[in-house]
Amino acid sequence: MNLNALFEMLSQARQRCGHTDYVVIGSLSILGLEEHFDIPDDMTLSNDVDCYTRDDPDRIFDLIGALGENSPHHLASGFYLDGVRPTLPSLPQGWQARLIRVERDGLRAWFLDPVDAALSKYARGEPRDRRWIRAGLRDGVISMPLLKSRLSSVDFFDDEEAKRARELIEEDTSWLQHP
Repeated sequence: MNLNALFEMLSQARQRCGHTDYVVIGSLSILGLEEHFDIPDDMTLSNDVDCYTRDDPDRIFDLIGALGENSPHHLASGFYLDGVRPTLPSLPQGWQARLIRVERDGLRAWFLDPVDAALSKYARGEPRDRRWIRAGLRDGVISMPLLKSRLSSVDFFDDEEAKRARELIEEDTSWLQHP
């Protein structure tokens, strides 16, 4: 998946719903930095674009039939739109102000900052999320000191999620010291 393919899909979304601003969260939020450096391959393996329409988040769900999983778009391109709500991920305070804006042909995509995305991935703790995080840490895309500085402001779903995230961050701190 790359930025060109993402904007092609967002163009189709605009044709169907009229919205021009989309917020991309999850693994493919890293595409917001594609124009600035080579993104590690392990950070672009996802085939689902977790996003919502910025001005009317629930409107994204109207697009699932045409652009979602098993849609004609998915079958033709290999990737699909996965509609989400802005409240889905556990994110640190101020994440909206750190969104990375990329504009093309009147479309604006707003991408999570990689550190904010990593914190939401630590909250989930799935193996694919860990692979994404470690690729970012290894290649300097994600800063462990910055990640730790934002950790205390994350709005976790519950105490168990917060505990898991902290434990995984400590594991990766150790991994960074002894890869």
